[in-house]
Amino acid sequence: MQRIERIQQHLQAPSSATEIVVVAATRTPIAKAKRGAFKDTTPDVLLRHVFQGVLQQTKIDPALIGDVVVGNVLQPGSAAAGARMGQLCAGIPYTVPLSTVNRQCSSGLQAFANVASAIKAGYYDIGIAAGVETMSLNAMGGQAPDVNWDDVNANEPARNCTFPMGITSENVAEKFGISRLQQDTFAAESHAKAHAAQQNGWFTKEITPVTTKVTLADGKEQQVTVTADEGVRVGTTAQGLAKLKPSFKKGGSTTAGNSSQVSDGAAAVLVMTRQAAEKLGLPILGTFVSYAVAGVPPEIMGIGPAVAIPEALKKAGLTVDDIDVFELNEAFASQALYCAEHLKIPKHKINPTGGAIALGHPLGCTGARQIATLLHGLHRTNQTYGVVSMCIGTGMGAAAVFKRA
Repeated sequence: MQRIERIQQHLQAPSSATEIVVVAATRTPIAKAKRGAFKDTTPDVLLRHVFQGVLQQTKIDPALIGDVVVGNVLQPGSAAAGARMGQLCAGIPYTVPLSTVNRQCSSGLQAFANVASAIKAGYYDIGIAAGVETMSLNAMGGQAPDVNWDDVNANEPARNCTFPMGITSENVAEKFGISRLQQDTFAAESHAKAHAAQQNGWFTKEITPVTTKVTLADGKEQQVTVTADEGVRVGTTAQGLAKLKPSFKKGGSTTAGNSSQVSDGAAAVLVMTRQAAEKLGLPILGTFVSYAVAGVPPEIMGIGPAVAIPEALKKAGLTVDDIDVFELNEAFASQALYCAEHLKIPKHKINPTGGAIALGHPLGCTGARQIATLLHGLHRTNQTYGVVSMCIGTGMGAAAVFKRA
């Protein structure tokens, strides 16, 4: 009864002209890094497709855009030059500024938060938040940071920032008693849900197809049009995953099968005030409600959502019971399971169309991809509230609450 009353209060609250809304959200298909359809595709090309996607969906004059913010993690300079080139190639004029942002795995969501904050502050009325990663071109852990290692090694929390992500997953599994069977079962379910979503066409509205070129083994180029995520494995079972060896630690429980996939992809979200959307006659996909980012111990960075989600819900005046869907990034099954159990999130609310274990995790893209998946999913199922959340390397978590329009 309390849940119904809370939601009714939110729904009956008058809409504000300055309320921040999403009018379009799209993503590329997600491809397997190094061996997928985007292995020879650069970040600017992926961004161009999603920028053009939101522009074509809305028919908006690109000159009206006040700023573009792109999340990126691994590309040199956080892809600042490439992102700008992708913007210009998409037909967004040079008069529209652009920046890139890197908050590790939450970079796509941080890009959205930056745009939403600027709109709320009145700096501009319309912006694009995006994310991109081509892990085919730039692998994780390729170069150690330039720091004073004497100082870092003398400070345990700072030193723990150097833990490989897979070891932080093992730490979470050991500390909180997440079994190998639980992790493999969760991973198999992610693939099953993603396969069902593909079979039913549930991703169609959120995906912008990408036409690109692939270099074949004989050195020749072949043009391809990619329309679907590549990482979904039909028939994946916990029994099959149990045969895989631990990837990061002898006797460990984290494997290639119950971890997120290394991937390539991009996503973009067109954000504006309600007043601007109504003036332009644009249908509203969803409303931005709240955002939170929180710090946690670096060595168990995967628990970040368990801290960030309650903060975001508190700001929204909502509880876990009020939320219909949690797009909880599956960096590792261990940490996703812990967060779900700690917050007592019902299983059916978590990643109903699969997550990063099945779809892939192009780091800078993921937050923006989750927004697209969430909002289109809420419309498809006629549900009301959703949360996007992820853990962040070096010990953080981020979360945002959205409401279907």
